[in-house]
Amino acid sequence: MSDHAPRRLAAILAADVVGYSRMIRADEEGTLTALKALRTDIIDPRLEEHKGRIVKLMGDGMLVEFSSVADAVRFAVKNQESVAERNSALPAEKRIEFRVGINLGDVVVDGDDIHGDGVNVAARLEGIADPGGICVSDAVREQVKNRLEIDFEDMGEREVKNIDEPVRVWRWRKDGLAQTGAPANAKAAPILPDKPSIAVLPFQNMSGDIEQEYFADGIVEDIITELSRARWLFVIARNSSFTYKGRAVDVKQVGHELGVRYVLEGSVRKAGNRVRITGQLIDASNGAHLWADRFDGEIEDVFDLQDQVTASVVSAIAPKVEQAEIERSKRKPTDSLDAYDYYLRGMAGFHSYTKEGNDEALAMFARAMELDPEYATPFGMAARCYGQRMGFGWATDAEFEHAEALRLARIATNIGRDDAVALVGAGFVQVMFGDPTEGAAVLERALAVDPNHASAWHMSALAQTLVGRPEITIERAQHAIRLSPQDPQMFAMQGVLGYGHFCEHHYEDALAAAEASHHERPNFLLGAIVLAATNAALGRQADAKKAIVAVQRINPSLRLSDLPNMFNLKRAQDSELMRKSLRTAGLPE
Repeated sequence: MSDHAPRRLAAILAADVVGYSRMIRADEEGTLTALKALRTDIIDPRLEEHKGRIVKLMGDGMLVEFSSVADAVRFAVKNQESVAERNSALPAEKRIEFRVGINLGDVVVDGDDIHGDGVNVAARLEGIADPGGICVSDAVREQVKNRLEIDFEDMGEREVKNIDEPVRVWRWRKDGLAQTGAPANAKAAPILPDKPSIAVLPFQNMSGDIEQEYFADGIVEDIITELSRARWLFVIARNSSFTYKGRAVDVKQVGHELGVRYVLEGSVRKAGNRVRITGQLIDASNGAHLWADRFDGEIEDVFDLQDQVTASVVSAIAPKVEQAEIERSKRKPTDSLDAYDYYLRGMAGFHSYTKEGNDEALAMFARAMELDPEYATPFGMAARCYGQRMGFGWATDAEFEHAEALRLARIATNIGRDDAVALVGAGFVQVMFGDPTEGAAVLERALAVDPNHASAWHMSALAQTLVGRPEITIERAQHAIRLSPQDPQMFAMQGVLGYGHFCEHHYEDALAAAEASHHERPNFLLGAIVLAATNAALGRQADAKKAIVAVQRINPSLRLSDLPNMFNLKRAQDSELMRKSLRTAGLPE
């Protein structure tokens, strides 16, 4: 192509089929037939109507040039609506959905082909779009905002691959959110971090035995933990990754929702004494497979197999990184495979967040501790289980369980010097039921070991408020949310974030976080308390009293005199602000 190739301004539309590879694997002939019918019945006639020129067709998508931005947008919206209508009569696995990106920009003409940043931006916008949705650049939205009755939701600026400047993105969705205005609690997709970012999805259990599900999940959790130790990586927390468990997912959509560049998926097969782990690493920005491999060994080799997976991921993401930086720790967490098995079973129960699951987890962690008294992780998790029992009102002997939680936390702290999971459990218990200053120090140790541990950031954020540093609370709570943007415990993170903003007198920000927390979990006490206190501080007495009703519904016996024991705020001004605001809201003395 000549350096003097002609250029022109054009509206460029990029589209691809969501989950195309998965559909082809499941039913190649049926998928190709359905896609051809869509092109014949809907796409081609609409392109002719709106004067679109197909630049190129790929198996799962197309690049189209329009001379008019309005025509490009009209075509995209009508096409998505027509495809959605056609899909409504089909089962979910047979539906073909497109994601679309549209940009107005300068293109380089090369015969019938076009190149340049104008095309690249359109392709990146398509990768950001929701299934059945459309993303457009700011230039496109400016052109059509007063000409077409089509509204777009502002997604803010996004960093996109191979484009120097951030691109402001606007979104249209068939579900009507963009057309009616996004709800107050709608979450914008996270911006890509400035370092390599990855999410590890739950691996498929290929053992043919549902009882082995805990083992596959445990393998993934350990891989996440090992990857998290690398400071130059940004690793999404287990709680967010596992929201995709059991779902047919599109990797590009996962990357969009979690704000990551890479996604690792795979499977685990445990048969007798043999273990097989398969993995494939995918670039979520374009769906390209970076590597796929299989790791086989005896059950005794399970820790080595996990190391091989993590080393392969690191090498694929950053092949030029110094070998010393990608060396995994070779120390096994325990020499007892039975203890490790009980620990994995315990984690499965813990993550159910039910009383029954918590009880089962405690029993499993107790067996692991018996088998290996130097294995720190189950000590920390058992302490956390007791803390969870007290926090959710499941305790049957509060005095004993309080003492047992602190005892286990001390053991975990002493023997878990480089075990972030153990230290997080111990720090959590100290913050909530012991000495917040001591708990804050333990959590600092956990973060030094694992800088990507969302729970450590979350609990450290709470600790910082209690010890009188709410400005640090805000930073850490926001980082915890970014590390786990789909976390089932988001209500708790938002509650802590609101707490920090309240103590810093950022009342509007505190209100937004507290409302999000209370909306998601109306029986979460901290969220309701911050909501009541913040409304009172803002002079919104009716809303404050309404929130106090919710507080008293959650804890009918709560009084102002309980606050020092409940919150243990070290800074007198924070304690007085909370007391004054809740008194104004109507909490009894």
